[in-house]
Amino acid sequence: MDDDMRELYQEVILDHGKNPRNFRQPEDANCEARGNNPLCGDQLTVYLKVDEGRLIRDAAFEGRGCAISMASASMMTQIVCGKTVSQVQSLFDKFHKLCTGEMEEFPQDEFTDDMEKLRVMSGVRRFPMRVKCATLSWHTMNAAASGHNETTTE
Repeated sequence: MDDDMRELYQEVILDHGKNPRNFRQPEDANCEARGNNPLCGDQLTVYLKVDEGRLIRDAAFEGRGCAISMASASMMTQIVCGKTVSQVQSLFDKFHKLCTGEMEEFPQDEFTDDMEKLRVMSGVRRFPMRVKCATLSWHTMNAAASGHNETTTE
């Protein structure tokens, strides 16, 4: 990771960590799940409003955790709105591969703009213990969209 990307990573983590977007419990959410990262104690609940066509109309979260966990959840809630459940599951797969280093570059496709935004989170690959922090909210969102009430990074 070059110095510019490292600086951007730190700025984004601090911004979203201190001022998380969509940090709330929507009254009309019809899917929710609790996520737990026992390794570092991060805990959060993801709320989704999913319509009959499986389109995510709203996404929000509440919880507590490290700056990486909170920043990732904040960014995720902004990105998944307006996408179908199957689209966000595909996006999560790409994001996970980006965080673990399985994918350095990603193909030009419908998720290119989203992956560019999420690229700043790729810095966690240098700290394997932090990958679970970055992906907890995504695992939890996936659980909520699949009708599961709980998930863990273990």
